[in-house]
Amino acid sequence: MKTRNKVQTATAALGVLLALSACGGTAASTPAPDSSKTSNTADISEGVQADAAAVALLPQSIKDKGELTVAMDLHYPPTTFLADDNSTPIGLNPDVARLVAKKLGLKLKFENTGFDTIVPGIDGGRYDFTITTMSPTPERLKVLDMIDYFKAGTSVAVSAGNPLKLTNETLCGKNIAVTAGSTGQLKRLPALSDQTCTSKGQPAINAVTLPNVQDSLTQLASKRVDGILYDTTSLAWAAKQQPGAFTILTPQVNTGSTDLTSVGLKKGSALTPALQKAVQDVLDSSEYKKSLSNWSLESGAITTAKLN
Repeated sequence: MKTRNKVQTATAALGVLLALSACGGTAASTPAPDSSKTSNTADISEGVQADAAAVALLPQSIKDKGELTVAMDLHYPPTTFLADDNSTPIGLNPDVARLVAKKLGLKLKFENTGFDTIVPGIDGGRYDFTITTMSPTPERLKVLDMIDYFKAGTSVAVSAGNPLKLTNETLCGKNIAVTAGSTGQLKRLPALSDQTCTSKGQPAINAVTLPNVQDSLTQLASKRVDGILYDTTSLAWAAKQQPGAFTILTPQVNTGSTDLTSVGLKKGSALTPALQKAVQDVLDSSEYKKSLSNWSLESGAITTAKLN
């Protein structure tokens, strides 16, 4: 029985990984439910016209180049991932990036890179901006201008059925996976550990830092970690793709950082005023609402492109 349970758990985790990675060759043999969404390659910005007021704010160097480079880690559905063709970026964040570029009358180039390399890459001038579900933390705001565009959240996922009977308040001493460079690693888990554990004389939550959520889910399935702290939207998406593979604890973890997520670009950039105007145009558009609906993210809608 034990062997069979382990196989079932690993199989369930594999299904989640396939849904999360949305890679064409692998997913073809084990199609995920609702595959029409993971294979949707339609460009939501088609037909969108440039906003003259936003274009007028562009620095001449960007106008001359005619293109923006956006950095994303394309492994995080439903906000940022690859379609079944394994080459087309899809999700809310690519949708917003395409809409921003259209509002500015510019071409868009995607750079797929690890989450923890994005901020150094922007600071070093390799990328013009990022839209990758990144929270405006004080540390990031030292090197980035950040413009709000979406409201997300963070939750803890545990083994299916929660056999350890864990809650957000009983994770002391447990091994909880977090993504390298994420707000979960840098802010939320330390704050949760302090609030529920160390301040009460309990052992700290042990953060297990991994490159991405796929690795985290694999570790959870094999019981090498007790849980995963990750974006609620992505966990909910994965749970729909593979029901019963894991359990998401409620409520969300709301310690350590804001739920707002922001576009990021180099601090003090001459591009900031134009980008803020373009993001506001996007938030006011029907295409923004359509993208949120396409990816079942309506609850994350916001109305003001605030510059933090």
